[in-house]
Formats: sequence, structure tokens, C-alpha cells
Amino acid sequence: MFKASTGKEGAGGDTVIANGVKVEGDFQSQGNLIIEGEVLGNVKTAADLYVGERARIHANVSATNARVSGEIRGNVKIKEKLELTPTSRIFGDAHTKILIVEAGAMINGKIIMGSEEEAAAAKAAERVDKANEGLSLLLGGRSRSEKGEKIKL
Repeated sequence: MFKASTGKEGAGGDTVIANGVKVEGDFQSQGNLIIEGEVLGNVKTAADLYVGERARIHANVSATNARVSGEIRGNVKIKEKLELTPTSRIFGDAHTKILIVEAGAMINGKIIMGSEEEAAAAKAAERVDKANEGLSLLLGGRSRSEKGEKIKL
């Protein structure tokens, strides 16, 4: 993450929101995004995201890779690797393929690991389980017919 530019990275250079700067509204970038200040609005980059120790983001975040040292109040969706340092605070769900959590980091939300396809399959399985629970309640908690045959849910 944030290696020297070889010219092969996404279009645009690094964008920096410095400490003391407050951005309101959705923010989108094709290049790397470094946030040291405060953002009130959705943050999306096609490249890498770095959230500094004093940074505060109040919205959903999306990036390819991310290293978080500050605070995010919103859902975090990272395509590849999410790194949480000891000073990081996330208040929302985190979805990523790879998660690295250092001692002291905090997440208050659900963690979803794997690709988008795996997450979609897990959600579908969860919906089937809930539907089966509802069907069981409709049947009065019975899983067998009056003849003693097992009812397929």
C-alpha cells in the first residue's frame, strides 16, 4: 500500500485531506486517499485508503485496501485487505477479504470476510434459515407429520 508510483497505478495521484480540514459531502477518488482530517459523507476510492490517527469519518467507506488508525462511523467495504492499528475505532460493519487487527483496535459491528460472492451466498443461506424457522413456527414447532413422517423444511 502507498508504494512509490510506477505509473501503472490508477489514474490520479494521492489525495490528502489534511488535519484540520473538514469535508462535507460524498467524496470519490481514483487514486490513493489519505485522510488526516474530518469527512462527513461517503468516501470511495478505487485505490488505497489511509485513515490517520486524528481522522474522523462519519459515513460509509469503500476502497481496495485500507489502513485505519482513526475513527470511522459507518460501514467499511474493502475489496482486499483491511488493517486496523491500535488507535483505530470502527462503529459499523466491516466487509473485507483479509483483516489484520492489531491489539487495541476496536470494531463495534459485524465483520464479513471473503469475496462479495461468498458474502452473498452466506446472506442467502441466512435467509433460508430464517424462512425455515418461520415455517416451523407456522407448523406449530412440529417437524413430523401426523403419521410420524419427517416434514422437509
